[in-house]
Amino acid sequence: MSSLKSSIERLAALGEVEGNVEARQTFLEFRDELTRGKIRAAEKIDGRWTVNTWVKQGILLGFRLGELAEMGGGPLSFVDKDTFPARQFHTADRVRVVPGGSSVRVGAYVAPSVICMPPMFINVGAYVDEGTLVDSHALVGSCAQIGKRVHLSAAAQIGGVLEPINASPVVIEDDVLVGGNCGIYEGAVVRKGAVLAAGTILTRGTPLFDLVNGTVVRATADLPLIVPENAVVVPGARAVNKGQGREWGLSLYAPAIVKYRDDKTDLSTALEDLLR
Repeated sequence: MSSLKSSIERLAALGEVEGNVEARQTFLEFRDELTRGKIRAAEKIDGRWTVNTWVKQGILLGFRLGELAEMGGGPLSFVDKDTFPARQFHTADRVRVVPGGSSVRVGAYVAPSVICMPPMFINVGAYVDEGTLVDSHALVGSCAQIGKRVHLSAAAQIGGVLEPINASPVVIEDDVLVGGNCGIYEGAVVRKGAVLAAGTILTRGTPLFDLVNGTVVRATADLPLIVPENAVVVPGARAVNKGQGREWGLSLYAPAIVKYRDDKTDLSTALEDLLR
């Protein structure tokens, strides 16, 4: 991939790429590798998620090269950049795309045994690994990294982080359960086995209160907000103890770790295997 990486970096630095035949051919090669999962926007190296900046540069190059084109037909027609059409799946892909209005862009990797319930959307640069269920009205944003056997429940929003190109995308590791109406946005990593109760919202700036260990989990200048492995997180609130907020009796949103996953928690999530 080193030659492809060098070509993308060189072309991304050009001021003008419209009509550049070499740029389009290189991008199409890049897009195919992205769709096959051979390259990814971020990878876990020595226990830490690292951004592949050149991959984001390649995706942005595709938007610069793209021209508006009519896609689809009949009552469901679309107008979008011709460099990122919707993916067409076949039985050989071993991906279940249930009828009802779902869409996956070319340039997103969707592994065999993934289930897509309608309507849901997976954006370019996303990586969705084996055994994952993307439920109705769920979003997997651009460059988001989703591990194996993850359940993204109905209306879960996994934010996309395409720009700035050095920013870490949202990462959901293996065996995570993301409850309905959760929102996991820029600068957040959810470690293996965690459970996020319905309605949990996490961003880089969100403090996460660990009631089990008596600590507060926060992002740092060098690291995103990291939800610990096997943590069970629920939405909560904390009282405002000073100023006008205290007089008004206000409270602020405060997600909390109430326990760490155990056999009882695993039993409560065992239904996932039956659904697959």
